[in-house]
Formats: sequence, C-alpha cells, structure tokens
Amino acid sequence: MHAITIPEPGGPEALVWDEVPDPVVGEGEVLVDVVATAVNRADILQRQGFYDPPPGTPPYPGLECSGRVAQVGPGVSGWAVGDEVCALLSGGGYAEKVAVPAGQLLPVPEGVAVDRAAALPEVVCTVWSNVFMIAHLRPGETFLVHGGSSGIGTMAIQLAKAVGAKVAVTAGTKEKLERCAELGADILINYREQDFVAELREATDGKGADVILDNMGAKYLDRNVQALAVNGRLVIIGMQGGVKGELNIGALLAKRAAITATTLRARPVEEKAAIVAAVREHVWPLVAAGHVRPVIDREIPMPDAAEAHRIVEDSSHIGKVLLVTPS
Repeated sequence: MHAITIPEPGGPEALVWDEVPDPVVGEGEVLVDVVATAVNRADILQRQGFYDPPPGTPPYPGLECSGRVAQVGPGVSGWAVGDEVCALLSGGGYAEKVAVPAGQLLPVPEGVAVDRAAALPEVVCTVWSNVFMIAHLRPGETFLVHGGSSGIGTMAIQLAKAVGAKVAVTAGTKEKLERCAELGADILINYREQDFVAELREATDGKGADVILDNMGAKYLDRNVQALAVNGRLVIIGMQGGVKGELNIGALLAKRAAITATTLRARPVEEKAAIVAAVREHVWPLVAAGHVRPVIDREIPMPDAAEAHRIVEDSSHIGKVLLVTPS
C-alpha cells in the first residue's frame, strides 16, 4: 500500500507519499480500506517532530479515517467485510489501509457520504468526551469555545446547541464568525479586535461562561479563569498559545471553579472504546436526524497532503480539511 511518510521532520514538504508494508491485523482489530482522512493539529506537530505516535501505532499521521471494512480480525464480532465505517485512530490514517481496534469503529451515519464521514471521529470524540463527559455541560448553561470556526469549534457549537446551551465563540475574521452564527453560535467575539472576557461578561450580565473549551493553553489561562462563571469548568485541549502560564488560584477558589487538561490520542484502548460507544449512543442519532453535520472546507488528494497542511497551518480554512485516497 501507499502512505504519507515523514523521512525527516520539517515543513509541509517533509510529507512523502511512498510505498510501505501493509498493516497486519491483530486480535480484536479490523482492517479498513481508507477512503479519506482529515488533517488535525496533532498531525502538524508530528510532522514537525514534536508529537511522536504512541508505542505500537503506525508511524504515519492521521487520527481518524473513513472507509470500508476489508478484513475482520480474530475475536471481533458485529462488523463484516464491506461495512462502511469511520474510526478514531492513534495514527496511521494517512494511508490506503489501517488496522483499527474494533472498539474505535463507528458506522458511517445515515445521510453522510463515506468520504465526508472522515471529518467526524476525532472532533466528535474530543468534544463529547470533554464538554459533556468531563465538563457536564447542561441545558441553559453558557458555553465558550475558542477557535469556533475550526473542526473542533464547528462541532462544539452544534452539539452545545443541540443540548440547549447558549454558545459563545471566538474567531479571527468576520467570515469565520458569520459561519459560526450559521451553525447556531449566539455570542460572536473577534479575538483580534475584542476582549473575550469583557464581551462575554456583557453578554451574560456579568455571569461568565459555565464551560470553556480551550485550545490555546498558557496564553489564555488567566483570561479563561476571569471568564468563568461561579462553579465554571475550564477544559484545556491544546497548547497553541504555549505550555507555561501563571494561575491565580485565589480567583479559581473564589469561583469554586475547576480546570481539566486532557488529550485523546494516548488514552488506553478501553477508554477510547468507552468514548466511541457514548458518541454512537448520543451523537450519531443527532447526525442521522440532520441536527449535527460535518463541516468540511475542502477535499485534497492524499498524495498532496503538504498542501492540506499549509492550509491548516495558515488557519485559512473553516471546519475540516480532508485527504482522499487516490481511486
């Protein structure tokens, strides 16, 4: 088969479409013929040499994929050759084939084309596990997501609205904020021109956000705490703004607030399977009913992954950028 390899870390040009050995299907795994994958920030970090795959994971980037079952391994039930699926991966999605633990497979939702389904697993599992399983966002609460026009952001808006929350977003352009509004965002904040703490307080009569989903890390830490409501929950899932910040514990105590930091990629297989099962139970019906949908900026042939990485690094996209395997 062919896959995107990284002979040496570097810029987008470091991504090389090359012939590699086929994956071997182990106990409890399913082999998937990949139709498409999606670009995530973690893929860029891996390409740059900053985020190695977990042990036992294929060396190729790609944290999600969609395709068709090509082989069912020993000890697997409930899946058959030819089934259209999408999957949460620890790596290996930038390839024509990938072996997936059966617990990380999802059926392609009703009404979604198999290629477009590649935009779902990573963002849905990330949002559901953090915003709902950890932060317990409830109807009527205010939810702030930074980077509202990103893949994570566009999914977070839709899921938060589906449960009856009030949604605030930050984004850097008028066009991106307009797209967020189309998805249901109520409070639109241009982080280049406005202070999100002040804007959020004004829009909530001084209360702030009950739940914040943050991809920036250190840069936003202090202001995120300022933006939290009493009993608020801040969940940090990224470090785009740095890894070390100063925390005012007094402000946190005064608000009886909580901060959680999580990653998804390195979690044990059992934890990922539990998240995937929860997504299938709670989110897939919303997708099938049309209440939640993948937001896709464009599709690019997988051999041209370098172009896709440049687009994502420039933040010129809205939603997900997909890589499609050659026919």
